[in-house]
Amino acid sequence: MSNAPVLPEKEDNSIEEPSPQLQDPIEQEPIPELGTSERDYVERKLVRKLDMRLLPTIIVIFIMNYIDRNGVTTARLQGLETDLGLNDLKYEVILSVLYVTYCPAQIPSNMFLNWIKRPSLYIGGCVVAWGLTSALTGVTHNYGGILAIRMFIGLPESAFYPGAIYLLSRWYTKKELAFRSCILYGGLLISNAFGALMAAGILNGLEGARGIRGWRWLFYIEGAITMFVGLNAMWLLPDYPQNTRWMSPFEQRLAQARLAEDAGEADQDTEADSPMKGLLMAIKDPKVLIFCVMTTSQLLGLSFVAKNTYMHTFRFSKKSPPWIFATILCCLSAWHADRTGERFFHIAGWWWGVIIGFIIALCTMNTAGRYVSMFLMASGYCGFAMTLVWVSNAIPRPPAMGSFVWKAEWGPEYHQSMIVSLLALALASVLALVIRQMIVRDNKKLDADEKAIMEGTDRTRVEEAARLEGITFEQAMERRKGFRYLY
Repeated sequence: MSNAPVLPEKEDNSIEEPSPQLQDPIEQEPIPELGTSERDYVERKLVRKLDMRLLPTIIVIFIMNYIDRNGVTTARLQGLETDLGLNDLKYEVILSVLYVTYCPAQIPSNMFLNWIKRPSLYIGGCVVAWGLTSALTGVTHNYGGILAIRMFIGLPESAFYPGAIYLLSRWYTKKELAFRSCILYGGLLISNAFGALMAAGILNGLEGARGIRGWRWLFYIEGAITMFVGLNAMWLLPDYPQNTRWMSPFEQRLAQARLAEDAGEADQDTEADSPMKGLLMAIKDPKVLIFCVMTTSQLLGLSFVAKNTYMHTFRFSKKSPPWIFATILCCLSAWHADRTGERFFHIAGWWWGVIIGFIIALCTMNTAGRYVSMFLMASGYCGFAMTLVWVSNAIPRPPAMGSFVWKAEWGPEYHQSMIVSLLALALASVLALVIRQMIVRDNKKLDADEKAIMEGTDRTRVEEAARLEGITFEQAMERRKGFRYLY
């Protein structure tokens, strides 16, 4: 009888013992200490998993983005201009009107992207939407129809490029971001080399098939491919480090800890944060405005590709090598920028090469000389690929004008076009230097007074970083002191 009450007591004790599943996840599987071989191994494994899934997906999307956007250029001389009754002015308006919606929509799109829980669904859905809109270009029969299509397509397209860079910045550290971003941009450079070949195959092979003009088939096929890519992107792309479905809880915590260590604070919003507050902070930061003007000037300077006018003076077999060369340089430059942490010369230096290319082209009509200048011009996009990376590092594309700068009547010399572009790149270089000096000044302030590091720093984020890394708040603050802006 004396044993009777003991058994229930033991059962009660066993019930009250905390279950391992209910313990803090960090206590279940702690993240290896920073700097150890175990930590290096799990980080390499995580980054490799991201690289194999995230990068190929956005590269393919970027290629289709460029092909869809420039389909009008390719189809122009294959019947589109005649069938729709376009003159030179109407054609230039069609090229430019996309940016009427594309540029203004980028800011609210990224604000919305920061707010939603599943960016994979948002970006993938936008890809499907612009693929459908691009396909509908094939059913237009007049200027008003294609004008409406081009204006609307800017809305879903606005979500992709800034959204893709934002998504990369939520997963990769400062020393990893430039190389990955330039691999993404390499997709655009490669599409410059081979997109025209794909379009030529469709235009020539399907001209008149089932009584449909080849240029219409071009939009039907490219639009359908884009929609297929968008549907697959919905499950291939990651969401955020804390909620990506195809990552284990340990990998999610490791991804958050990596970014917390990189920035000295947790990479997530607090209750006091909101997209509108972030917008107001950006508007108040003078570097943001300078970056905007610098990027506009840069794109104006690189607008020789906007209508493919200058490039079309060469056959396809001669157009591909400069873009392949630029793709290789782009990746090498970004790799070196990640290794050194330097930004200004890895961006502006390539613009100076474009300026030299313009000077060569202004001085001669010799085919060999102009072909060399084409290599220098294409390499200018190495700098553009790094621009948004620098924005991400320095602060926690409106090329519509380019369509009017490279007028057909100014060819084949395009002297006026080159002078405008040259001056635009000179202005962009000056503005980039201003930004560099502002960042140098900010870093000197941090060097002079470590207490200034906490200015504008949310204590909650530092505490969250300490929790993710499994260290004390004081240790997290010490790591925060090592934070500096890249220039």
